[in-house]
Parts: sequence; C-alpha cells; structure tokens
Amino acid sequence: MFSVLANPIRREILDVLRSGPQTVNELAARFEIGRPAVSEHLQVLRAAGLVRDEPRGRSRIYRLEAAGLAEAADWFHPFERYWRGRLRGLRETLDELHAATPDPDEETHD
Repeated sequence: MFSVLANPIRREILDVLRSGPQTVNELAARFEIGRPAVSEHLQVLRAAGLVRDEPRGRSRIYRLEAAGLAEAADWFHPFERYWRGRLRGLRETLDELHAATPDPDEETHD
C-alpha cells in the first residue's frame, strides 16, 4: 500500500477521483504523461484496491474506492498522536526562538 501511495502521480489521480468518476482520457488530460502511463498507474491503484473500474461503452470509468484508503488511515492513526506532539514541541521551540531574537526593524538606542 505504501509503495503505491508513494508515487505522486498516483496520489494526484486519487485526489482527482475524489471529485467523481473519470475516464482514462479525462485523467490523462490532467497530466504531462501519456495515456498509457496513466493507465499503468490506474492498474496499480486497482490492484491495491484503491480504485475500481466499470466498462461503459468503449471506455472504462474509474472511481475512488475509499475502503482501501481507510485501511491505510487505520494503520497511520496510532502515529498521529506522536506526530502532533512532535509538531507541538517544534512550534513551542520556534516561538521561544522568535521571542528571544531581536527584531531587526526595531531601532536600538545606546
């Protein structure tokens, strides 16, 4: 799952599919890569259970399959508290540094 989501084009495809179903041609029009490359990314996403396709005439319509993403979110959830704490600590440190650093725009009088 993580190697599938590591690819930025695949993440972008998933993001586009959040707004609704799309054909390969509609998706390919959004990227600077060709239709065959988009089709390959869709096949990887389909194999991972993140999208599903339905034949419609001579086209295939791709839809987001949110259940696959829920599985990844469930795995990440325990780490959320850890990262929030780490980011809170970073914010506090940056606030302290900012408070201790003189403003270069302020005039100092000797």
